[in-house]
Amino acid sequence: MLKIWGRIVKNDKIIKDEVVTSNLEGSYQDNLKACITEMCYKLDISKPYWLPINLEEYNNRSKTSFTEHNFIEEIDFDKFIIEELDVKK
Repeated sequence: MLKIWGRIVKNDKIIKDEVVTSNLEGSYQDNLKACITEMCYKLDISKPYWLPINLEEYNNRSKTSFTEHNFIEEIDFDKFIIEELDVKK
C-alpha cells in the first residue's frame, strides 16, 4: 500500500492538504500515479509535470515539490508538495 501526503503551500503556509492511499495490484508507479491523480482531484488542481529534478528528488527523499514550472495552467499557490508516508507507523 502506498500512502501520500500532499499539501498546497502559499506564502510559506499550508493552505490545503490531503492524504491519499492506493493499494492497486500494479507496480509502484501505478500506485503513485493513482495517488497523485486522486490528490489533484481532491485539491482541485491540475496534475503537475514531472521534471528530471522532481524524479531525482522523489527517488532520493520520497518527497518532491512542484512549482509554477510544473504546470501548464497558471496556479494561485507557490508550491505543491507530495511526500510518501511510512505505512508502518
